[in-house]
Amino acid sequence: MRWNRFFEDLEHQLDSEQAAEQLALDGEAERLRLSRLELRTRLSTLVGCELGAELAGEGSGGEPALLRGTVAGVGADWLGLVLGRGGAAVAPLRSIRMLRLDRPSLVASRGVPVGGEGELATTQGRDPGGRLRERQTFGFVLRDFARRRLAVALHLGGERVVRGTIDRVGADHLELALHEPGAPRREGEVSGFRLVPLHAVAWVQLDRPEALLG
Repeated sequence: MRWNRFFEDLEHQLDSEQAAEQLALDGEAERLRLSRLELRTRLSTLVGCELGAELAGEGSGGEPALLRGTVAGVGADWLGLVLGRGGAAVAPLRSIRMLRLDRPSLVASRGVPVGGEGELATTQGRDPGGRLRERQTFGFVLRDFARRRLAVALHLGGERVVRGTIDRVGADHLELALHEPGAPRREGEVSGFRLVPLHAVAWVQLDRPEALLG
C-alpha cells in the first residue's frame, strides 16, 4: 500500500510540474503575441463597438478633441466613427492620443480565446468590408470624398476648422474649395481655396453618417 501511495504521489507531482511548465510556456507565448500586436489590428476587432477617441486636434481649453461614437471601419492608417451626436468622422491613426473603451471591448481587442476550437473574442465579423478597407489609406478615403463631392470640415488643431469640398488630393496634400456649410460646391458659392498638407489634418468631419458607410 505504501508503495502504491508513493507512486501516486510521484505521479501527482509530475503532473503538477508539467502543468506549471505548460502555464509558463503559454504565458510566454501570450506575452510574445501581444508584443507583436499593432493598434490598427486591435481597432479592426472593434467594428460595431462604441468608444471615445482623444485626438491631437485641440478642443476648448486646450484639451484634446474627444469624439464619441461607433467604430464604422478601420483602414490602413485611419479610423472611421459614426458619431453619437450625429454625423461621422475619419481620423488618421497618427492623430489618436488615447482611446476610451470598456473592459469587454479592451479584452476583445487582444484577440483572446473565449470559446472552444480557437474561437476569438472579436467583432470583426461585423465588418464585411474589412479586408478591402485594410488596404485603403487616409489619402484614398479623401480621394473618394472628392469623387463624391462630399462637404467636409477639416479639423486642423487648436480649434482651427476649415469647411468646404475637397477638389483634389495629391500625394501629401489636398485642395479644398471653401463654402458655407450646407451650400453646394458651385463657383458662385466658393469663397476661396486652400492647399492643406495631409499631415496637418487631425480629423475630418462629415455631416451624414451614410457618407462614411457608403
